[in-house]
This record gives sequence, structure tokens and C-alpha cells, in this order.
Amino acid sequence: MGNCFQAILMGLVCLCVITLIAAKGHAAETLLFEEFFEDTDWKSRGWYDGPKMEITTAEHIPKSGHSCLWHWKKTGDIGVVGKGGRLLFKPVTSVILSFHIKHSDNWKWTGVDWHPHELHFITNVDSQYIGPAYTHLTFYVEAVNGVPRVGIQDGQNIDESRVKQNLVGITENRAVAGGNGDSDGYGKGDCYPVGDVHRNGKSWEPKRKYFSDEPGKFYKGEWHHVKVKFQLNSVVDGIGIKDGVIQYWFDDELIMDYHDVVFRTGQHPDMKINQFLMAPYFGPGVPHEQRIWIDDLRIYTGDE
Repeated sequence: MGNCFQAILMGLVCLCVITLIAAKGHAAETLLFEEFFEDTDWKSRGWYDGPKMEITTAEHIPKSGHSCLWHWKKTGDIGVVGKGGRLLFKPVTSVILSFHIKHSDNWKWTGVDWHPHELHFITNVDSQYIGPAYTHLTFYVEAVNGVPRVGIQDGQNIDESRVKQNLVGITENRAVAGGNGDSDGYGKGDCYPVGDVHRNGKSWEPKRKYFSDEPGKFYKGEWHHVKVKFQLNSVVDGIGIKDGVIQYWFDDELIMDYHDVVFRTGQHPDMKINQFLMAPYFGPGVPHEQRIWIDDLRIYTGDE
């Protein structure tokens, strides 16, 4: 009887511990914003910069009535019919983006190693209307040729007087996404001239295609749940530390998991993420009319 009581007691203790851990894990993700795309009263929910997103009842996840439609209407289109929009939220050091996505059955990728651009985060170092391609830090969430990709650009941090010189360990006044060396061991990034300045870019992706052209578990023409986390690295005594986080879940499977990334240096120790930008953009131009649907979009933070 005593052994039986002890077993029950231990079971209850374990259950309590698991419950506390689960509760703590849930509490660690604080909701900052949610969009269900059920109506077009965008400004009432905080969207700005002329939001004109298109919604539809033709496609949506279960228990939803609408989704956001990205519709490239004709061959050669770069932008979508409904445009995009921006959101501001309180500055945080970590963001978690969750959304559902579906591609039309006839969806074709660019065939080159870039685009389409889709979803972005920007920081409080830049203005609320800045273009995402040339900032002090932009995060990208997209899929290129069916492969999930996250990327960064920080072209405005490039030391233009020492372009393509390795400044890591020499100065914190440098870029981390290309142009001034490899800050975290994930490559030097790209660096290319645009007018009188340089732009850059650095990206991470899994080794396989997750938005497949073939029917099955990974078929692009079915709804898939994507969840992505970015956490800014620490800055200690004016030095950027290699402890930034990138995580990417595809249908609840963790397919990217990095905890040693550098997103910011001592040049911007107070940098925080405070802007979300939906801006679907197919740079090379679509091969024909095609669509993407987005539903049930949420933004969380892991900041306490």
C-alpha cells in the first residue's frame, strides 16, 4: 500500500512539473498581433502604408472564412493585385511569426537563386516607411524554388570605405550580412553595388525542398503551417556576441535551428525589432498567372 501511494505521489509530482514547464513555455510566447483576414478594415487592426490586401473565400484553412490572396494576374507581373502593408508593434528582441500558406497548383518558381520576397521584419533603427532592401537590419521569410529560406540584409551598416574587407574583430562599425567579413561563421554574405552604395544579403535554408511540385506530404498546393523565430544576439561590453537565434518549423517539424548567429554589433546595441512588412514581390516576373494564399497570421515575442 505504501509503495502504491508513493507511486501515485510521484506521478502527481511529475504531472505538476510537466504542467508548470508547459505553462512556462506557453507564457514565454506573448501575442503581439493576429490577423485572420476576415475583412478589409486593415487600419483598425494597425496596418498602415496604404494596405490594400486582397481577401477571398475561395481558399482558407478549416474554421476560417477567408484568406489573404497574393494574386499575380498576368505573365511578367512583379507585384500582386492587392499590394501589402506594414505593422508597428512594441520593440522586442525576439519575434515568432506563425502563418499558414498554400500555393496554386500551377505555381512556378523563379528558377534562379532569389525571389519571391514575401514577409519581413525591420527594426527601430530605421524609419516606419523604409524600403526593406537597404536598412540597418531586415529579416526575410520566404521560399526560393520550393526551399524555405530566412535571410537578412543590413546594407546601411556597411563601411563603404572598406568594402569587402574583413572587419570582424577590428571594429563593431561594420555590416554582418555581407561586405565587411563573416561575423558568425555562416559565410561572408553577398555584397553588390547599387548606385553609390552597396547592398548585401545572407541567408539560411534546409538541404531539401519542402514546398514540392509533386503531390504528397510536402505538396505546395496544400495548406502548410510555418513558424519562424528570430532572436537578436546579445551585445556585451560593446561587442556583438554569437548567440542570435533562427528557428524554422514546417508543419511542426523543426527544420532550421541556429543559436549562434550575429544580427547586430556594438554599433547598434539598442536595436530591437518593431515592424512587420507583408510585401510579396516576384522580381523576375511570374511566368503566368499564379497565386499564394496566407491565413491565420500571428506575431509573438519570447521577451519576458
